[in-house]
Amino acid sequence: MADILDISVPLKSDMPIWPGSVGIRLTRIKTLEAGDPANNSRLDCDVHTGTHVDAPRHFLKDGSTVDELLLDNLIGPATVAYLPGVRTVTPVELADLRLSLGVKRLLLRTSNSELWSARVTEFRRDYVALNAGAARWVVDQGISLIGVDYLSVQCYEDSPLTHQILLQAGVIILEGLNLAGVKPGSYELICLPIRLVGAEAAPARAVLRRVCADSGSASATGKGS
Repeated sequence: MADILDISVPLKSDMPIWPGSVGIRLTRIKTLEAGDPANNSRLDCDVHTGTHVDAPRHFLKDGSTVDELLLDNLIGPATVAYLPGVRTVTPVELADLRLSLGVKRLLLRTSNSELWSARVTEFRRDYVALNAGAARWVVDQGISLIGVDYLSVQCYEDSPLTHQILLQAGVIILEGLNLAGVKPGSYELICLPIRLVGAEAAPARAVLRRVCADSGSASATGKGS
């Protein structure tokens, strides 16, 4: 299906995980080969593994949980913007994108995506992410969903402030995307996190569907592919 781009990463044991995380383990507990009537597996994983959605409860005591998120914010028009050569995303880089008015879902493609395409399995602490100023910029622009192409929206050594600014404003955080090869521009995002009641996050399957007319701005679409 050429018009649909899967931007979620495969969940498997040899993938980057946050330091201290249990990662993911898929265990076959029944097998046809052993004479069982069916194959049956058990999944053990951190809810922040791979492509996942952060809900406000992640950093806010009384924040909404992932099962309470509105699907309207997870499905709809989205802009993919390319930020080559950026080490930390600040308000300057975001303003330079000159996004079209009314962008509600913004997905940032950085050098992180090259790590996924190169199948780098160890966690990289030098990944590209947003600082607190960039988070405030996202909120000020009225963006309802921000997507990043590594395991956290904030830099590894930073405090939780970037997360807190976004989540306090009700911005959904979509982490762990693979945007390698995705051209900047306008798409339809379809992101469905697992409906885990009471959880602060959940793994998600995220895809982009190409739209006929590209309404992205010249800067968002013109920095290469």
